[in-house]
Amino acid sequence: MAKNRNEKDARTFLISVAAELAGMHAQTLRNYDRLGLVSPSRSSGGGRRYSQRDVELLREVQRLSQDEGVNLAGIKRIIELTNQVEALQSRLREMAAEIEALRANQRREVAVVPKSTAVVVWQPRR
Repeated sequence: MAKNRNEKDARTFLISVAAELAGMHAQTLRNYDRLGLVSPSRSSGGGRRYSQRDVELLREVQRLSQDEGVNLAGIKRIIELTNQVEALQSRLREMAAEIEALRANQRREVAVVPKSTAVVVWQPRR
């Protein structure tokens, strides 16, 4: 999945191209950037560079706004929560892999000791 995300972020578009791909006006993209809904990367000259992932997010913002009737503040919160869930899921996958590696390592290091049936009597010293 990380590879797929990197591929989507590798190619960037000028604001005019991103606006056309998203079916929006360039000024709308600027407004969404100011509101923090979509934060494109910047070129060395300061121009906005939209990734494929940014364009997909713009389409989702448009869908939520037009089809679902969600206002921009609600959309911003949805995006924040979605990002938080994705980050938590990623961390959970990392931790599950760590646990599995620890278990595999533990299975290699722990020798199996047969259970004893001996009875040991303890007596305190006098």
